[in-house]
Amino acid sequence: MLALAVCVLAFIACYFAGRRSLGHGLAVLLAFGYFYGILRANLLTTFSHFIFDAGMIGLYLSFKWQTSDPEEKQRTSKVLLWTTLLVLWPLLLVVMPFQPLLISLVGLRGNIYFIPLLVLGSRLKNKDLITLSVGMALLDLVAVGFGAAEYFLGVPRFFPVSPVTELIYSSGDVEGGFLRIPATFSGAHAFGGTMISTLPYLIGLWTNATKRLHRMLALAAIPAALMGMLMSATRSNFLIGCIIVLFFVLTAKVKGRQRIFFMVMIGVVAAAALTNVRFQRFKTLSDTDYVTERVAGSVNRGFWEILVEYPMGNGLGGGGTSIPYFLEGQVRHPIGMENEYARILSEQGVIGLLVWLSFVIWFFSRYRTAFAKTPWANARKVLWGMSAFGFGTAWIGTGLLTAIPGTLMLMVGVGWTVTQPLPDTVASPRLQRPTLRRKVYAEALNS
Repeated sequence: MLALAVCVLAFIACYFAGRRSLGHGLAVLLAFGYFYGILRANLLTTFSHFIFDAGMIGLYLSFKWQTSDPEEKQRTSKVLLWTTLLVLWPLLLVVMPFQPLLISLVGLRGNIYFIPLLVLGSRLKNKDLITLSVGMALLDLVAVGFGAAEYFLGVPRFFPVSPVTELIYSSGDVEGGFLRIPATFSGAHAFGGTMISTLPYLIGLWTNATKRLHRMLALAAIPAALMGMLMSATRSNFLIGCIIVLFFVLTAKVKGRQRIFFMVMIGVVAAAALTNVRFQRFKTLSDTDYVTERVAGSVNRGFWEILVEYPMGNGLGGGGTSIPYFLEGQVRHPIGMENEYARILSEQGVIGLLVWLSFVIWFFSRYRTAFAKTPWANARKVLWGMSAFGFGTAWIGTGLLTAIPGTLMLMVGVGWTVTQPLPDTVASPRLQRPTLRRKVYAEALNS
C-alpha cells in the first residue's frame, strides 16, 4: 500500500507542479526519477515499478499540448511531426500477436513513453530553464550526499539484496572488491549518467543566472556532479564527462575569470580521481583488447541474424526492453544484444529502425539551430554535443531510450536544442512589446 501511495503522490505532485509551470513540472518529475531506484529497492511490490510512470502521466495531463500562438506552432511543428512518427509504429505493433498483451504494453511503455518529452523540451522558456536547472543542482547535491554515505557505510545499508538490486550486486569490480555506487538510482550507470546529463544545465545556470544564489548553487553542483560520476565507477560516463569538459573549454564563450574558475574545479576533481584507487576504474579504457572485444560484441553479435529472422521484430518487450522480474517468464523467444539500435530492430523491426535512424539523422542536421546565439548558447552547445555522442554510441550499449531519469533528460534536451530558440525577452525589456518580439523572432528564423 505504501508503494501505491507514493504512486498517487507522484501523480498529484507532478500534475500540480506542471500546472504551475513546465519548469516546475519537469523538476518535480525529475525528483521522483532521482529517487526511483532506492524507492523501488526498498518497496518491493508491483506498484513500486510505476512510481515514475505515475509522475509522468501527471505531467502529461497538466501540459497544454495545443497552442493558439502561430509562432509557437511554427517553432515546434517539426518536433511534433517526429514525435508522431516515432509513436505511431509502436502503437500499431501492440495489436500484432508477437508477444502477450502485458509484455507488449510494458514494451510499448519502453518504446514510446518518453517520446512526447520532445515536445515539452521544445516549449522550454528562460524561466523554465532556470527552474529546471536549479532543481537539478539541488538534486545532484542530495544524490552525491547519498553516494558519499554509501561510499563510507556500504551499499547494503541502502539497497537490500533482492531481484530488483541484482544488477547492483553483480557490479563489484571496483578496486578492492567494492561495489559501484548507485546513490539513489537503480544502478551505478544511472547515477553516473544522470550526473553527467545535468552538466549542460548547470553550466547554463552558472553562466546565465541573474541571481547570485543560483550561480553559487551551480558552482557547488558542477564539481559534485563530477564526483558523482567518479563514485559510479562507470567508464562510459567518465569518457562522456571528459568530452563535455573539453567541449566546454574549447567552444564556450565565457569570461576569462569564469574559464579559470572552471579549470580549477576540474583540477580539484582530477586530483581526487588520481589519488583514490576506487575512482580509477576508467583506467581499463587503456586496455585496447578489452575495448575492441566489447565494441565488436555489441555491434556484431547477432545483429544480422536478428535482421534476417525478425524483419518485423519480435514484438514490443521481446527484444531487450527491461521487463519487471514478475513478468520475465512470459516473454516469447526473448532476444537481445548490448546495442540500442539492435533493441529497436528486435522489437520494432526494420520499419521502426528506419524511422529512428531518420530521426537521428535529422537531429544531427539541426546543429546550426542548436548553436544559435542565445544567452543559453553554452548550455545548448554542450547538451547537443552530449546528445549527439549518445546517439552516435548507442550501438555499444542499451538503455539510452529507456533509462530513468536519463531518457527524460535526453528527450527534453533534444527537443530544446533542435528547436529555434525564443528571442531573449529577459535581457532587453523592449522585446516585451509584441510587435518587436515578432520582428526579432522572424529575423531569428531567417538567420
